[in-house]
Amino acid sequence: MVTTSRTPSRLMIVARPNCSASWRSNQLALLAIAIPSLIIATAFAALGAWPILPFAGLELLALGSALYYVNWKLQYRHVITLSDESVRIEKGHYIPRKSWLFPRQGTGLAITPEKHPWEGPELTVHDNRESVTVGEFLNRDDSLALADLLRREIQVRTHSARGKRAF
Repeated sequence: MVTTSRTPSRLMIVARPNCSASWRSNQLALLAIAIPSLIIATAFAALGAWPILPFAGLELLALGSALYYVNWKLQYRHVITLSDESVRIEKGHYIPRKSWLFPRQGTGLAITPEKHPWEGPELTVHDNRESVTVGEFLNRDDSLALADLLRREIQVRTHSARGKRAF
């Protein structure tokens, strides 16, 4: 998902993975699974099959951990801030973990076409010292939208020829 926010002096582009469910809806799904599971496990424990309780608990713990991990991975963001003087790229979960600052005048955009029709192009913001790939987790439509936004703001300095696609 690509969202933008524009003020007179800057443009902020936020790229993040598509998220089908919020953490709250994941908690409700876990609760909907946990209640019947624990009721059944308690019934079996009352009949003498008490070893089922730890396994039911471990099953719910594993499911909850997996839901939390996936939700955490979906909080990853690329924030690209373009001002008159600079281009700042920040990457991280919840807060920026890595940050790059490029001067606006010396910054270019490299676009490498997709290898497969389902993929989006690879987008790299660079200057003469370093380069940063942005939006690699986006689907094709979102990647093309990000490329269009960046094309309007940053000069395309490298555009690879369309190579053979792997089908």
